Amino acid sequence: MDLKSMKNLAAKGKMSRRDFVQLAIAAGVTAVAAETMFVKAVRAEPKKGGRFRMALGSGATTDTLDPATFPDTFNGSFGWGSLRSSLTEVAPDGKVIPDLAESFEASDDAKSWVFTLRNGSEFHNGKSVDAEDVIASINHHRSEDSKSAAKSLLTTVADIKADGKNKVVVTLTDGNADFPYVVSDYHMPIMPAKDGKPDWQSGIGTGPYAMTRFEPGVRGEGKRFANYHRETYFDEIEILTIIDVAARSNALSAGSVDFIDRVDLKTSGRMASGGNVNLAEVSGFAHYVAPMNCTVAPFDNKDVRLALKYAIDREEIVKKVLLGHGTPGNDNPIAPGVPFSKDPATKHVFDPEKAKFHLKKAGLSSLQVDLSAADAAFAGAVDAAQLMKESASKCGIDINVIREADDAYWDSVWMKKAWCMSYWSGRPTPDLMFTTAYAGGAAWNDTFWKNDRFDELLAAARSELDQEKRAAMYAEMQELVADDGGVMVLMFYNYVNAHAKTVAHPDVIAPNWDIDGMKITQRWWFA
Repeated sequence: MDLKSMKNLAAKGKMSRRDFVQLAIAAGVTAVAAETMFVKAVRAEPKKGGRFRMALGSGATTDTLDPATFPDTFNGSFGWGSLRSSLTEVAPDGKVIPDLAESFEASDDAKSWVFTLRNGSEFHNGKSVDAEDVIASINHHRSEDSKSAAKSLLTTVADIKADGKNKVVVTLTDGNADFPYVVSDYHMPIMPAKDGKPDWQSGIGTGPYAMTRFEPGVRGEGKRFANYHRETYFDEIEILTIIDVAARSNALSAGSVDFIDRVDLKTSGRMASGGNVNLAEVSGFAHYVAPMNCTVAPFDNKDVRLALKYAIDREEIVKKVLLGHGTPGNDNPIAPGVPFSKDPATKHVFDPEKAKFHLKKAGLSSLQVDLSAADAAFAGAVDAAQLMKESASKCGIDINVIREADDAYWDSVWMKKAWCMSYWSGRPTPDLMFTTAYAGGAAWNDTFWKNDRFDELLAAARSELDQEKRAAMYAEMQELVADDGGVMVLMFYNYVNAHAKTVAHPDVIAPNWDIDGMKITQRWWFA
């Protein structure tokens, strides 16, 4: 029997480890190599079964099952990636593909989009999915009183209507070549409709798991949905909120959970060397930021913002906080690898002379500002804030670091305090990132920045089908954000997570959002 046949049998569970190793040795393979071959073969074939337990460094007691309010990875991975599905999804290779929709097509000017739903798709309660469910779910974010983070993504939707039971026609005021990416957003899953309103309270969706328990700020649990429209592997899932990174690490080491996110980079090497844990590192679109509220003094002064941008030693932060697992930012939130990404011409590197120059232009000889930080923002946020304080002190700037409580950080600090630490998972297109966080009036515009030229370009680029013209517009927009905006993009960070060696995953892990595009419960399995 040749090695290829042996690997196929092992992958299907039809050959034991002992038999595989003995036969491989007989074929001239070393014992170590044979063992490695067996492990790879076994993990290559997804298997169903088991209870998958995750511990995540996000989630709060104020969480709900309303997708319009989802702020973080816990909510996205449970309320969207596990319980529900959107019309489309971003595949691990960055392309947008059908999900609950079977197909989608656009008019020549990209102003009209037709989504055809999958035949036989159904909700956890047995109800068949139809066009009215899609319409109610999308309109949930469009209402006048909506506070949804996705509202700004849908401002160009002029009409949405059914064409029979299985087709939805979306008409836009302007063309949008990226609209299938828009409806892949984790705030926009499809929920069952009743009297024209989506039922978000029950947690019922079309996702791989039906909810069995939800305790905000504590855990979410589910059981595999037999009629899910794709393959999924775990019998049950449990997603826990454990904000403290040391507690998460201890839970994995003790075998209480199978996966953790946001590994403590200072101890990751030691954790992985223990023999029972593997690290999963992905270079994606995510970035750590320090947003300044452009409507509040002194951040309402562009030169103050520029002085602060030049007063920060990002290289040092990457070295000491990320321990090399990332790259310095240049105040452009569009990550390398995203289509139309372009590094701004001006480099905001640590430069005390330029920092002092812009302070002087602002009419200041010195500056004192508060910076709110907590590791709930990102692992190492407090350390990063202290490093910012140290470098800024060489520029005549006194940063008073206020250590905030981890609990409810996103409710009481983010978008409440004038300057704080935060993070963005990034988005797979410039339009999605800019529309979500930088368009004037966007719900999650955490710098409260408004630039008329930027907003004009954003609308124009969205409907421009000439790729060269579109690229030029996005390049100018990235320059505007970096030079004029209130965001301080400190660094692009790698997703560094850890899991028990009993857990297996696809060869390619999605980079668009953390934990495999927040689809880990659907895509991973036990080896």
